Amino acid sequence: GLPQGIKGRMGIAVSPPKPERVWATIEAADGGSGIYRSEDAGDTWQRVSDDPNLQLRHWYYEHVFADPVDPETVYSLNVQAWKSIDGGKSFTALPTPHGDNHDLWIDPNDPQRMVEGNDGGACVSFNGGATWSSIYNQPTAQFYHVAVDTQSPYRVYGTQQDNSAMSAPSRSTRGAIPLQDCYSVGTSESGHIQVLPDDPNIVFSGAIGSSEGGGGALLRYDHRTQQQRVVTVWPELAGGVGPKDAKYRFQWTFPILLSPHDQNVLYCAGNMVFRSTDEGTSWEPISPDLTRNDVSKLEPSGGPITNDISGAEYYCTIFAFAESPLQEGLLWAGSDDGLIHISHNGGKDWQDVTPPVLPEWTQVGTIEPSPHDAGVAYVSATRYKVDNNFAPFLFKTDDYGKTWKSITKGVGEITRVIREDPSRRGLLYAGTETGVHVSLDDGENWQSLQMNLPVCPVYDLLIKEDDLVLASHGRSFWILDDLQTLRQTYFDLDTAKVQLLRPRDKKQFRVAAETGRAPPAGSKSYKLGVNLPIAFYDTAKPEGGESKRVFLDAGKNPASGAVVHYHLPEEVDEELTLTFLDIGGGVIRSFSSKEAATASDLPAEQRDPLAPAKQGLNRFEWNLRGASATRVPGDVTTAAMLNGPAMPPSTYKVQLKIGDQVLEQSFALLKDPRIRATQEDLDAQFELLTSIRDTLSKANGSINQLRSVVTQIDEWTKRAEGRPDTEAIAQAATQVKEKLEAIEEQLIQKKARIPQDARLNHPSRLNNKIGVLAAAVSSAEFVPTKQSYEVLAHYSTLLDQQLGLLDAVLRNDLEAFNQLVGKSGMAPVIPRSS
Repeated sequence: GLPQGIKGRMGIAVSPPKPERVWATIEAADGGSGIYRSEDAGDTWQRVSDDPNLQLRHWYYEHVFADPVDPETVYSLNVQAWKSIDGGKSFTALPTPHGDNHDLWIDPNDPQRMVEGNDGGACVSFNGGATWSSIYNQPTAQFYHVAVDTQSPYRVYGTQQDNSAMSAPSRSTRGAIPLQDCYSVGTSESGHIQVLPDDPNIVFSGAIGSSEGGGGALLRYDHRTQQQRVVTVWPELAGGVGPKDAKYRFQWTFPILLSPHDQNVLYCAGNMVFRSTDEGTSWEPISPDLTRNDVSKLEPSGGPITNDISGAEYYCTIFAFAESPLQEGLLWAGSDDGLIHISHNGGKDWQDVTPPVLPEWTQVGTIEPSPHDAGVAYVSATRYKVDNNFAPFLFKTDDYGKTWKSITKGVGEITRVIREDPSRRGLLYAGTETGVHVSLDDGENWQSLQMNLPVCPVYDLLIKEDDLVLASHGRSFWILDDLQTLRQTYFDLDTAKVQLLRPRDKKQFRVAAETGRAPPAGSKSYKLGVNLPIAFYDTAKPEGGESKRVFLDAGKNPASGAVVHYHLPEEVDEELTLTFLDIGGGVIRSFSSKEAATASDLPAEQRDPLAPAKQGLNRFEWNLRGASATRVPGDVTTAAMLNGPAMPPSTYKVQLKIGDQVLEQSFALLKDPRIRATQEDLDAQFELLTSIRDTLSKANGSINQLRSVVTQIDEWTKRAEGRPDTEAIAQAATQVKEKLEAIEEQLIQKKARIPQDARLNHPSRLNNKIGVLAAAVSSAEFVPTKQSYEVLAHYSTLLDQQLGLLDAVLRNDLEAFNQLVGKSGMAPVIPRSS
């Protein structure tokens, strides 16, 4: 009963409750494709469904799954997921949250519970597929290429497999990167992506699909209007025919490039290189066919039963294209069939400079012209499609391609991309099938740079300022956010010496949380080796929109403070101090490797972090704030308001001291370029916040002093019990305490058990009001309002009044009490401030 003739891919499922029942989904010639069922363990068959929705793209799907309990229920996965409850005769589509469905697990004990895998991720159903969980909780985005823009903070762009192109911020001012800060930048899913330097709203991206105008679809997206203009080089529908019959050949992820010398020049590469100077309104070819153009490789894909000509499988095309950042018109092109060409004159003439050791049919993945020497270029390539050859292919030329050198020592896997650090000649990064590698010696040796990066293919890399930005195929965007430390660690570090590295200059990007409790300073120690002291953070994409978009969980911001690294050849037992100073040498904060005795009285979150002093590389992060305000133990009304003022843009110094050895480095805190405030405005804001901090400290210090007096008076009263003057001492103690408690009542709300008590259940008191004023003044980087100064002056007057009363009580009433207890032979009460 099975179809005769050639058969292709098949999926098989045996019914667990009825083992003699077997389903098979079969690709077959002459219209024989369909779902077949056997009731006698395969001896005979009959076709129960020839629904074409279940038979699309046989090479890509052909999956069938039997229900573990009900012999009449069977599932077939294709573009959509399908379910039959009549043994396969009819099927109903299931509402999985993404198209292209490939795998299904059914709980053998509860078939209503399933996990389904599709091109968006994994989803769960508890009701037999009627509804499914979200796929927006998984970082599964598959990016082909990555670009960044010129904004500050910059945004990251990429094209996603089976989803839209998208843009995500490299960091957020709202703590963890919120989903709403991310958005689609067109429908491209597979191509390169480029952003206009002087207008980040304009994004060019490549796609494959008939809806965008056939092979080589090139899209211009304007974020202001959210309109997408098709500017394809040759917008002819090419579906259903082999590449040999197409006018031009554009593969799945064809190159597009904005010239680094002239943003009005846009390049696009198929089997030839094309150039536009009007944002894709017109194109001119600037090269001949730069591929092998082997007709035997240009037949229709698919077959011999079913063709599958989506345009994704075009061959003999240019796969990599680049222009030298140093020399305008120095162009490089690499093909997916193993050729490399160069033009020195903007495409007028081309020379074949293919390395002799590069095997035919090797896919040239990327060409990286050096940012340091116009004659130097690096190439990554792959041959995994040829006889499962998973070997790495990395090459370097220093004479414009006349000679080449293989540079793969230490890399043992497929190589996808190679880049050179623009700040350090010979510092190379390579994206591989499982992660990232780094070379510190111009490719002579490579080592892993994996750290906390998940194991995943890395398809593209770029360096933005001091960040390494990567596009992974399956784990979204990742950013290595301090290349300066990497550069210094491996090029400038003498491991036999104590060494303080120069901190990275920081831009003044404050997150909203910093108006309340600031991120604490922190520290960590590392041993030198392949695991480096640099934090990765992932960016995010927004939830919502079309069902075919896959978005990440909210990403993480990079370190918000100034990160200091220092190397110790051995663990230090004596005290090590890190001191941060202003440009004039004034001390702002100092941190020690030894905890002060008074720190044990503080909650852990309010103690100063210890500066690590371990052997190897030590990391310390200063949160770029001055000293905190004085704390009142147990006061919940100001506990979150004690942060020191955020430092204004300026040059700062960090000083490392061990015994007599002192090392110093400087770094800059740069103004957020988006804000309108001047340096004078920000300095004024800092000065006012410092005054508020000092005023709060004065208030809280007086509360602590007052309470220390009350505590001692109570102790002295107990000691006086049984003495002849007990009653007189108790009466005097009561009088002093009543006056002190009246002052305390004005300074602090003692009844508050949680912060909200001070505004909902009980009146706010003076220290709380002073603390809240700091939040108002620091709410944005701006010159303080006139009324802020007036309110602080008002609070200061009220505080001075209470402190005057306190001083009078301490000078008069407490002195009288001390004279009284002194007659009984007891020591005087001494006011103490903590």
